[in-house]
Amino acid sequence: MVPSSACIKLVQEFEGCEKKRGDGSFNAYPDPGSGGDPWTIGWGTTGPDVKPGVTWTQQQCDDRFSQDLNKFAEGVANIIGDAATTQPQFDAMVSFAYNLGQGNLTKSTLLKKHKAGDYAGAANEFGKWNKAAGKVMKGLTRRRAAEAALYQS
Repeated sequence: MVPSSACIKLVQEFEGCEKKRGDGSFNAYPDPGSGGDPWTIGWGTTGPDVKPGVTWTQQQCDDRFSQDLNKFAEGVANIIGDAATTQPQFDAMVSFAYNLGQGNLTKSTLLKKHKAGDYAGAANEFGKWNKAAGKVMKGLTRRRAAEAALYQS
């Protein structure tokens, strides 16, 4: 499976392409939840090449988003294996993994319930992942609700 336009829209809606400068380029910024690591740029991109002082063009942000989204989609496909999965379920889990990492999806009750065919139970698990640095974040609460809605659609 590959991410649909609904997945792309959802991830971009919540990640945003933040910290645009007057010249149209984008600055790296600290994680809003922790106030530090991981540093982020563009459409929620993190990694060893993203640190204070890094500046990208819109094209660099868009190109990296495509690469990252495809990487997460491949990872999610491997994680879910041969479990019956609809496109909306796949898209919701890709958004989840893009935001929280594949490791968190791998060890989640959400994934266990999905693989067991307990789709209602899996959908209810999204909302449990709404904290950053131990604090409930309104944006994460809204994102998890949107992912759960997409998963159930």
